[in-house]
Amino acid sequence: RVICTAEPELLKMVTEKTFRPNLFFILRQSDIAVPPLKETTEDIPVIADFFLKRYAAQTGKQRKHLDASAIKALKLYPWPGNVRELKDIVLFADFHAKGDTITAANISFNLSDASLIEDLHMSQQALEKYKIEDALTRTGWIKSQAAKLLKISRTTLDYKIKQYGLSQS
Repeated sequence: RVICTAEPELLKMVTEKTFRPNLFFILRQSDIAVPPLKETTEDIPVIADFFLKRYAAQTGKQRKHLDASAIKALKLYPWPGNVRELKDIVLFADFHAKGDTITAANISFNLSDASLIEDLHMSQQALEKYKIEDALTRTGWIKSQAAKLLKISRTTLDYKIKQYGLSQS
């Protein structure tokens, strides 16, 4: 048995006569449709945890865990590289995280693909809003402390609160 994947779609390639039809039908004895990671974000924590467990077993190091901020950051990302990219990002974060917890601050996305800029801009705004809300909640809405926690000025924090329409509930 052969398991394969193709990009672009093989059936389209067959109709365009850029892929041999007889090989296509040999390969397509059984078809398994796997949706892209960006459509199944609920699977991200489970898949990421699998990679963290396997990395810990391979290296003999203590297994690290993703905190809520890291999971949220991962779910907001558009995942153009699918599961392979998730693996790389999670293992990079594991390697660079201090302690046994990976936070959003430890996660570094590849921003070199120009086609991702718009999606990432929205994702980064959502992540920024989340971080601001978290800092305000943790400090009891004491803005000077929240600004210090976020490493931004109080004026910038006030601007961001207004920009995102945040209010103390």
